[in-house]
Formats: sequence, structure tokens, C-alpha cells
Amino acid sequence: MGKIVTFGEIMLRLAPNGYNRFFQDDQLQATFGGGEANVAVSLANYGMHAAFVTRLPAHAIGQGAVNALRGLGVDASHIVRGGERVGIYYLEKGASQRGSVCIYDRAHSAIQQARPEEFDWDSIFEDAVWFHFTGITPALGENLVEICLQACQAAKARGVKISCDLNYRSKLWNREQAKAAMTKLCQYVDVCIANEEDAKDVFGIAAADSDIYGGKLNKAGYESVARQLARQFGFETVAITLRTSLSASDNNWAGMLYNGGTCYLSKEYHLHIVDRVGGGDSFAGGLIYALLSGKAPQDAIEFAVAASALKHSIEGDFNRVTCAEVEKLAGGDSSGRVQR
Repeated sequence: MGKIVTFGEIMLRLAPNGYNRFFQDDQLQATFGGGEANVAVSLANYGMHAAFVTRLPAHAIGQGAVNALRGLGVDASHIVRGGERVGIYYLEKGASQRGSVCIYDRAHSAIQQARPEEFDWDSIFEDAVWFHFTGITPALGENLVEICLQACQAAKARGVKISCDLNYRSKLWNREQAKAAMTKLCQYVDVCIANEEDAKDVFGIAAADSDIYGGKLNKAGYESVARQLARQFGFETVAITLRTSLSASDNNWAGMLYNGGTCYLSKEYHLHIVDRVGGGDSFAGGLIYALLSGKAPQDAIEFAVAASALKHSIEGDFNRVTCAEVEKLAGGDSSGRVQR
């Protein structure tokens, strides 16, 4: 099978130990993460050839990010080196009724200052079968909108499948900016991925009779959302994660897939959360793997949701699970019993 290319920003993640608040003690854990990098790690874990594309400084912190990816089997050979800083995000993990807090320090990062001519997409997409990006990347600036557009055009010219996770981030741009950019980019997308809020935030398409803050999701309403998205943009597939947030520590988690004719709903998991960051990315990675592996639609959505359920049990952005572990959970073994 060919190469899967993902494109976006990888950041330095600084987080207090456990569930401490910022500066409750004098330590911050330093790891790396970022939407498209997280997807690449998931795919590499499943034995796929996953290549992550970004722009990073040539100094030790930038090299640390490259080494972290290489250490998990991700192809980093297309990463452009340049710029002066790696973007940072500070994460305070929530618990019980206290929500998590994410603070960005990513202005003037290497990728944010990237120029379109720095990326040779014809070379990057050699032997590629899939391209993935998220709505976070074009939110970093007009130059990134243009780079994403060029990437999509090059991928489409080569017959490469394109997936996009809408991933609206209000701290990076407003709804009007998101709608303008994503309307342009989604013309090239084959597989659209979203959570229970994204379609409303980006395109104004909302599920009827749902209250995400009150813990009420009308799953039938999301079938309508998927149909509207597919009709507007011609998506082959729309996948939506369905998170019922009972508290910061406990969520119910499911997903749905619409393939242009039928809507498939996964089983629902009750999650007791260790770390929810990267949950949507692990869903995207699982879905891409399942679709490329030729899984039937119901099996594909079950694999993606199970992969993401497991991610919620793992510290850090990256989903460090194997295909066999995901298949076991998707097959119905959710006991969590000790393996001896």
C-alpha cells in the first residue's frame, strides 16, 4: 500500500503533572503533539507508511520533534527546516466538573511563517494514496490557506484521496474566516471528519434537538448534518464523532459514518478519561486505516471509535496502541482485564 501524507503543525506540549493546575508545583511535562502529527503516529502504529509534513527550526527543539516522530515510525523526510521557533501549547487537564484549559503560544512559529514555494508537493505525493489535513492548519494564516490549497490541488491531480477534519478552533480564527477558507478547501475533500460542533461552527449546519453542554445529543440529527455536508460539497464519506460530556472525567463516546446512501452508527463507550487531547485525531487515524484496509462501513466506524476510545486512556497527544488492541475492543472485549 502507498504512502499516507499528513500536513500541519507539531507543537511542544507543556503540562503540569497529572491533574495539577498550572504552577501548582514547579514542573511541566514536555512532549510533542498536533492534529496531523497525531494522525500520522496512529497510522504508523497500524503498520502504514505515514509521512508527516511541516516546517520546523533546525535547532535542538525542532530536532526533538523530528526525533519523536521518527521514534514512533513516522516518515519525517519531507519536513522543511526553517524559522526560529516551535509553537507551544500549555495544557491543564481537567477533572470532574473542572474543564481542561489549553493556552496557545504559537504566533510566529516556523510553520506559521511558511511560504508556498517551500513545499514540493509533486515530490511529497510520489507513491501517495491519501492526504490528510485539518481545519487547524489553514487557521494559522492566509499563507497556510494557500499552502493547503496547493496541496489539495496536487493531491487531486494525482488521484490521491483527501480527508479533512474540520477541527474549528475559535482561538485561531472566527467563524466567518473559517467558512470562507474551508468552503474553498472542501471542494477537494473526499472524506470529511467532524465532531458534534464543527459543522455548526464552520458551515452553520446544526443538529436539531441537541445540547452539547447539557449532555444531550440527538444522534438522528447528526445524520441530517452528514447528509447536508455531503450534498453541499460532494463528500464521498462523512464521519462524525459523538461525545456526550457528563463531566471532564466521564464521557460517552460514539461515532457515525455516512457514505452517501446509508448512515452507520457505532456502539457507545463510557469513557473514564486519562487524557482526551488527540481523541479526534485518533478517530481520524483509525478511520483512514479502516477505509484503506477495505473494511465495510460498519466495521470502519467501529474501528475508528474503538481506536479513539483507547486513546482517552493514554497520556499525551499520541495514540500508542496497536491494530490488534483496537480490533479486540471493536470486537466487543471492553473488560479491561489484565492480560497475562
